[in-house]
Order: sequence, then C-alpha cells, then structure tokens
Amino acid sequence: QVQLVESGGGLVQAGGSLRLSCLASQSILSINVMGWYRQAPGKQRESVATITSGSDTNYADSVKGRFTISRDNAKKTVYLQMNSLKPEDTAVYYCNAVLTRPDHTTYHYWGQGTQVTVSS
Repeated sequence: QVQLVESGGGLVQAGGSLRLSCLASQSILSINVMGWYRQAPGKQRESVATITSGSDTNYADSVKGRFTISRDNAKKTVYLQMNSLKPEDTAVYYCNAVLTRPDHTTYHYWGQGTQVTVSS
C-alpha cells in the first residue's frame, strides 16, 4: 500500500506559478510511474504529466512548455512546477503512483487531491 499526500495547491492569478508536491509513504525508487492528473468540474480526470523511475517524462499537450514534473527520490516526493497558469488549469490535482509487482500485478494509488484555482 502506497499513501500519497499532495500539497501546494491554492488560488493564483493568471500568469502566476504554483508548485505541487506529492509525498509518498515509501521509497519511490520502486514505483514504475508517478504522475499528476487533474479533474475540473463536470469533466473527466485527465493526465497532466508523468515521470518514470528512469525519469522519462510525458506531458499533456495543453501544459507542454508551462509545467515541469520532477522527482526527488531521497525525499520520496514528486513535484509539479506550474508556470504561466491559465484559468483553464483550474481543477483538483491528484497524484498517482503505478507500482508493478514481480508477479506483474499492477497497482494504482491516488492521493486525496489538492485544489488549484486560477483567476482571470
């Protein structure tokens, strides 16, 4: 069982920046993929950015060039640096961890979410 705790959300004006943090309850070295997802009111949850254990990254087209995902294995933390924020970035942001066991069973873990609100 991996517990994830997000922090860093808040209210910011358009053009501003926020950094989200996701603290895991265990070492993230063995976690295959960690990522950030978001869900706006009335919309489906969508992938924002992911990072593998080898630090390969992937971003949604809507955030490329503005958001950066990174990981600090020693601190068991994944970050999402969000710059040039837009009102359409307003959503609850969730941290996700994908862990594949030696028997190839895959587990998905989610944090409780943190609200990001961007005012125009």
